Amino acid sequence: SSGINAEYGANTTHKQERLINRGQQQDSLTSSQTHKPPQRERTALTSQLPTTQSDPQKEKEMSERVKILAGNAHPELAQEIAKYLGVALGKADVGKFSNGETSVMISESIRDMDVFIIQPTCNPNVNDNLMELLVMADAIKRASAKRITAVIPCFGYARQDKKDKSRAPITGKLVANLIETAGIDRVITMDLHASQIQGFFNIPVDNLYAEPLIVKYIRKSIPGEKVIVSPDAGGVKRAKLISDKLGAELAIIHKERRKAGEVSEMILVGDVRDKVALLVDDMADTCGTLATAAELLISKGASGVYALVTHGVLSGPAIDRINNSGLAELVITNSIPHAEKADKCPKLKTISISHMLAEAIRRTHHGESISSLFTDHK
Repeated sequence: SSGINAEYGANTTHKQERLINRGQQQDSLTSSQTHKPPQRERTALTSQLPTTQSDPQKEKEMSERVKILAGNAHPELAQEIAKYLGVALGKADVGKFSNGETSVMISESIRDMDVFIIQPTCNPNVNDNLMELLVMADAIKRASAKRITAVIPCFGYARQDKKDKSRAPITGKLVANLIETAGIDRVITMDLHASQIQGFFNIPVDNLYAEPLIVKYIRKSIPGEKVIVSPDAGGVKRAKLISDKLGAELAIIHKERRKAGEVSEMILVGDVRDKVALLVDDMADTCGTLATAAELLISKGASGVYALVTHGVLSGPAIDRINNSGLAELVITNSIPHAEKADKCPKLKTISISHMLAEAIRRTHHGESISSLFTDHK
């Protein structure tokens, strides 16, 4: 009996020792799994990586989450923007039914995507272009897009921004209401005819400026001592900004109109003698003002006259007036398509705004500031 008890006690002691050793091993293993020094070091190293290494991921995310769509207003500009961003232009069939109504069909999924519609509401079919924009926005909204941004390089009806006569409409405000009602969340445009139009909207409006592109063109392509000329009182602020950037003098032309598109009298305020006069404006429509201003500046002794305008509407007799005027060049942006008119007018020169619009789109998608786009890069 005593031998059995001794053997039982020895076995119990060995079992306890084994249990203690096993418990120590488990504690050691648990401790090593809890602390994981090598993994903690890797995490610290990863957090210290340069932020620039995340740019490829941003670009990949943008190609997957951004969709660029375009109507029939300016497909060439939309292609340039999409190429700059490195994304494919979205598939949308935009046309007309046999009775003339606008037909839109989005041909791919845009659910939960950040959608940008490239559609200037410009001539020659202002109303059709506007209607395409509105119908596309409605189709995109009903397709469950995350956000809709209208990129309108040339904002139609912008000149009807106030009630200047009895019983006159404020069509700019009406168009703003239509855009909001269609479901558009944000507007990107360029050189609005009047900055107050931004106040017509209850959604964010980014009004870009072509001024840096114009200043760059002047420095590279127009030699000689220069004077910046505003063709009317409303454009003095724009002309002053450019003259300050170039270190040039400023002149102003005061004009009186009998009716829209027809100038009755012009008076020059400033000295242009023996200088290259640069007319700066936001829009060139029938070009009657530019042609008359060029004659006035030459008669006052200007050695040359150039016109630099953001939106080249060029309607009616505009091309003939430019060709027969004293202008050496008319420089416009491609906010409005004008390939056919450029073939008829050798004085017409074009500045592309596709990179500026594309960069605004990229920064809008990533939630970055776009104010630096307005600065002049020498």
